[in-house]
Amino acid sequence: MGPVVISVMPVSGAREDDGTVARPPGSGARRRAGSEGISFMADSVLYDVTDALATITLNRPDAMNALDTATKEALRDALQNAAADPGVRAVLLTATGRAFCVGQDLKEHVANLQRDRETGDGGTMSTVREHYNPIVRAITAMPKPVVAGVNGVAAGAGFGFALAADYRVVADTATFNTSFAGVALTADSGLSFTLQRAVGHSRASDWLLFPRNISAREAYELGLVNRLVPAAELADTALEVARKLAQGPTVAYASLKGSLAYAASHTLDEALDKEDELQTVAGTSEDHVIAVEAFLKKEKPRYLGR
Repeated sequence: MGPVVISVMPVSGAREDDGTVARPPGSGARRRAGSEGISFMADSVLYDVTDALATITLNRPDAMNALDTATKEALRDALQNAAADPGVRAVLLTATGRAFCVGQDLKEHVANLQRDRETGDGGTMSTVREHYNPIVRAITAMPKPVVAGVNGVAAGAGFGFALAADYRVVADTATFNTSFAGVALTADSGLSFTLQRAVGHSRASDWLLFPRNISAREAYELGLVNRLVPAAELADTALEVARKLAQGPTVAYASLKGSLAYAASHTLDEALDKEDELQTVAGTSEDHVIAVEAFLKKEKPRYLGR
């Protein structure tokens, strides 16, 4: 997935000159702006910005939030839009219904494979390059924290999206499953990297070679889950965590995110140099001055996100 970058990624769907946020391209979304924030509404992905928090909600509950092409495009564009919008300081990725995301929509996938056989095109698997990789890169590379509110089963790419997030709030009824080998595929959506980094090579190999449902409790005990909550409390807890991050020191969060990503694939000496570089970035931010002054005055800091 590469190191996390600190600058905002250049994408379409950025803030317009009039101060509004551009509609995510290709999503067929309808835009609604009001006093409470800005919303993009597509059939399968909901996007709302309120109080510097972008909430992105997968909305195909009847299909367990399986990823058809329209959903992948809308999710990719929503994440890229959140990354590029300076008014967004944190992101909450969650879903409706009883599943977080079960990965690729296999009904659409079968139809696409049949089309490939008939045409000799072979373009179906380009979805990894066109959709899954950009989605994971958008989550990991945006210079702001991403919270995954995992309300139910997260399988295949859905598992990958959850692991790509910076913080996972998970319902105690949720399950995780790699799924890929069960349909004769290899891992994508970053799982070959994020899973073994989280649980080690041996356990990652086991889960990938022999897919099974991993309970939320087991995932929590292995360190995959940051906060395990009763299912009825998932939405409120995930929102509370994301709102707190949206009001925090955004530059410092971006620097922390960058340091962790860089250190994962570099030596200690290189990581120390990166910490030096990013501490300068955080230390020259307005929020650092605000934090120090508030500490000396014994007050709660009110961060600006810059």
